[in-house]
Amino acid sequence: MTHPLDYQKRIIIALDLENKDKGLALVGELREARVFKVGLELFTAEGPQLVKDIQALGKEVFLDLKLHDIPNTAAEAVRSGVRHGASMMTIHASGGYEMMAKAAEVARSESEKRQTLKPLLLGVTILTSLKNEDLNSIGMVPDTAAQVLRLATLAKKAGMDGVVCSAQEIEIVREGAGPGFLIVTPGIRPAWAAAQDQKRIMTPAQAVEKGADYLVVGRPITQAASPRDAFLKIVEEMRAQKPG
Repeated sequence: MTHPLDYQKRIIIALDLENKDKGLALVGELREARVFKVGLELFTAEGPQLVKDIQALGKEVFLDLKLHDIPNTAAEAVRSGVRHGASMMTIHASGGYEMMAKAAEVARSESEKRQTLKPLLLGVTILTSLKNEDLNSIGMVPDTAAQVLRLATLAKKAGMDGVVCSAQEIEIVREGAGPGFLIVTPGIRPAWAAAQDQKRIMTPAQAVEKGADYLVVGRPITQAASPRDAFLKIVEEMRAQKPG
């Protein structure tokens, strides 16, 4: 966990962009930012070299591929992530205990073998684009909070370092999983930004007050007229919030 007031390191910039050039240009502009999220769109377009290019600029990479496969396949993908030097990775908690436990085991062993820091493994609970009625439509109990808590508890038991959940579930996850279990919160929208396709959202200051460890912010920064000004504005908004 980062220092409570080290807000610049707690903001993860989502590089949900179409190509490497745009991504690296943004990384270069956001010189105060530390962690950048590479998701499916950009990783599929550019491949592992992008991770190395971002690291060459002195930044950390959150490889957000939301792995969900049979245990061995997911674990081997995590092994590749360790080799690429990812600082954080995501795995769908709904893939089950065995898949997550195998991934955690491989992350530890591969990091020890290479004498590198183990990436933080995060269990994805329920996507922030989903609501209760969406869960019902795919055969899940239509209770988002209960499902998030169930998956977070399972992720901790399997050896995950933390989970990804919406800001609405921060408090129940913290109560259920206890201190030291990382909570990464997407769907963060400053008060001055539009919600867009995220449904379970919260402002940065509210999420920090509730106890989020990291906040994932994308379009309010990446699509701003001045991304750096938007980033710094969010940092100031967080600093204005008294620590809980």
